[in-house]
Amino acid sequence: MSPSFALFQTRIGTGGIAWSQCGVRGVQLPEVDAPRVRARLKRRFPGAVEAPPSPDIELAIARMVALLNGEISDLTSVPLDLQDVPPFDRDVYAIARAIPTGETLSYGDIARRLGNVRLARDVGQALGRNPFPIVVPCHRVIAADGRLGGFSARGGVTTKQRLLAIERANVGWQLPLEV
Repeated sequence: MSPSFALFQTRIGTGGIAWSQCGVRGVQLPEVDAPRVRARLKRRFPGAVEAPPSPDIELAIARMVALLNGEISDLTSVPLDLQDVPPFDRDVYAIARAIPTGETLSYGDIARRLGNVRLARDVGQALGRNPFPIVVPCHRVIAADGRLGGFSARGGVTTKQRLLAIERANVGWQLPLEV
């Protein structure tokens, strides 16, 4: 069965979510241009059809919107469809999902939790492939020296800064919450 997708509104733009019977297949971070979000989802999920969200997906959307509105919102119970995600990436995402709102871990912290600090670069690459941004909060992972490191989503590090600012993360700087 083909995945479905829906767009949703947040204070920072239109986001998107794709899902299957097993859970969320992917999230598109909010952008100002809704047609662009729709087109990105159609490219990422060929054959996906726009549809009303199921109750589980409605709840996931509500929690993402709340988080992007600056509220503490727990996304750890949002079901993910991990069938196309390699085992190493799954392990990285499980650790990242456990990072509380407003807190951060370093790439090295995650590598250590995986049992080998030398995996820090691999952790960064896995997070760069994250199909579930916000639900798997890769923006909460920073470099050991406090720099933000990379961010593969549209807008790059500026988007990462904005997400951390919305969450009021204590990383030694703040951006205004406005778009």
